[in-house]
Amino acid sequence: MHRVKSFEPLFRPFTAVLRPLALASLVANVALIVTGAAVRLTDSGLGCPTWPRCTDESYTTTAAMGVHGVIEFGNRMLTFVLALLAVACFLGALGRPRRRSLVRLSVAVGLGIPMQGVVGGITVLTNLNPWVVGLHFLLSIALITVAYAFWRRVDEGDAAPVPLVPGPLRALAGLTTLASLAVVAVGVVVTGSGPHSGDRGAKRNGLDPAGISQVHADLVFLLIGLSVALWFALRAVQAPPAAVRAALTLVVVELAQGLVGFVQYFTHLPVVLVACHMLGAGLVWTATLAVLWSLRERPTGSSAASPSVTPSAAQEPVPAV
Repeated sequence: MHRVKSFEPLFRPFTAVLRPLALASLVANVALIVTGAAVRLTDSGLGCPTWPRCTDESYTTTAAMGVHGVIEFGNRMLTFVLALLAVACFLGALGRPRRRSLVRLSVAVGLGIPMQGVVGGITVLTNLNPWVVGLHFLLSIALITVAYAFWRRVDEGDAAPVPLVPGPLRALAGLTTLASLAVVAVGVVVTGSGPHSGDRGAKRNGLDPAGISQVHADLVFLLIGLSVALWFALRAVQAPPAAVRAALTLVVVELAQGLVGFVQYFTHLPVVLVACHMLGAGLVWTATLAVLWSLRERPTGSSAASPSVTPSAAQEPVPAV
């Protein structure tokens, strides 16, 4: 402990900009979805045909590998950007006042990055198996979740979360979150059945694209319906303005994402729209997380003694997010 304290002057510059660092980490993890889409949509998934090297002789791309090698290698390099941001966030979390919750979240983000790299390597070694590619995407969603939690917790205290809305609305928000996750997960399966495999020789998952797309569309309608209901319900109970705004933002993002999805489907999946749709998946999930965070607070300092909710609501347990 004394040894850690002796390094505290080195941590302070990172602590002073911890919130921007946390936001940069979140944005970079969302950007990873976009660069991954670029790899797949340009048939560059095997631009570096092996892993962890790019070729059997080189860790970097070569001129003979052309643009596909550059795209795939560039996506791999983003991992190092994510790692540097994770290290900076960890150092910032070690500064004073040190909070174990932030340190643990920063470690979780940091550990997820090499795990993501390993799964990415497995996708290459399995010749872009669509199920492994899907796992690679879902791990990005998990990393976005942890990075978002870290960003929001920077400005919060460590007291137990206090609900800002009644229990039934929190249950509706939880159901909306499950629907959002289901939409993302089934969207991954749709992608694995479609034409953009990442390489012309890569296999597909064998499912009927039209059938699984219909399941995906049905879940989208369910999600939008739940989100609209949540927005109206929050307005009806006069929930905090931040919660109402977060719910409205989620609805708007979902409608935009749904529009892109329908257009891309009926225009035979042009790569630009598919890339926008993949970015939209990350934004929908981030907007979903924003709704969850807006429905509770963690008081800091003296505010912990007088939460800004009714006593009956404050007595109800809330998940520790």
